[in-house]
Amino acid sequence: MDFDLSDDDRSLADGMRRLCTGRFPLEQLRRSEGRRSLDRAGWSVLAEAGVFSLRLAPSAGGAGLGTAQASVVFEELGRALVPGPVAATHVAAAMVEGAATGERTVGLLPRPGWGGPGGGPSLPAMVGDLGSLDCLLVVDGDAVELVETGELDGEPVEGLDPLTPMWFVAEIPRGAAVGAAAAAEAIWRDHLVLSGALLVGMAASTSDMAVEYAKVRQQFDRPIGAFQAVKHMCADMLVRTELCRAAVHAAAVAVDQPEVGDSVRAAAGAAMLAAQAADANARACIQVYGGMGFTWEVPAHLYLTRARVISQFLGSSGALADVVAGRF
Repeated sequence: MDFDLSDDDRSLADGMRRLCTGRFPLEQLRRSEGRRSLDRAGWSVLAEAGVFSLRLAPSAGGAGLGTAQASVVFEELGRALVPGPVAATHVAAAMVEGAATGERTVGLLPRPGWGGPGGGPSLPAMVGDLGSLDCLLVVDGDAVELVETGELDGEPVEGLDPLTPMWFVAEIPRGAAVGAAAAAEAIWRDHLVLSGALLVGMAASTSDMAVEYAKVRQQFDRPIGAFQAVKHMCADMLVRTELCRAAVHAAAVAVDQPEVGDSVRAAAGAAMLAAQAADANARACIQVYGGMGFTWEVPAHLYLTRARVISQFLGSSGALADVVAGRF
């Protein structure tokens, strides 16, 4: 199967990269560390660019594109560490009025006790960006429910990722039903694919960071990239990135064309590989930077913490692997 991007896909990726570079530079994001609310102006920019309405039909105000094209866009969002529930708001666009236009920010959470594809998050009572959410989609085996955030009693807690404020919510109330059981599985499947695309972008970004640093950092009057140990580390980062990118693209195609294979199995496998790659590449990037890599000034740690936060909400690697094995 050929996973090379078409000219249109490359143009889509280039356009989104330019937008992220101009509107969400990493230096600007780092200045917002610790804030409990999203940049609504930046969120509106994403909506105007069509990030949340990509897969909606033109008659509904969308671009009518598929999940394969959306994964290309979300890879660039992950590369830029764009904050906020971008994947959740995107998958909610067809169900929640105002999500596609950026007027409403939507979170996504499996109801505690529901397994779902991958077993759901290991921390079901933790909600990211709750202070900025307008509503929460709660999915379980029977239905998809819309819960207004005013009904949630949340307590701010210290989170791992400084760009993702976290809240502890002791109880998730019942909400208005907006979808049936089949919709719950489809929403969580699509969320796995797009979150996997975010993680691919993060794995690619840390790989690029490590390679660029290895070219300029000198030891013994030679660039450290000339040493075999660093070469092998960077090569492994590239292999992990390309492997998980192919898996995410394959899962996106399976969502768009169900006849090619089991889309839930593909989504679970892609999310598992992408989470592992983003985590491993961030750790390897820190190692390539050496002593500098462990300092606050080097942004590699932001990719590591974001990867681990996203992974927690997708389900454990073991649970995702069980989905892959159990659906053959």
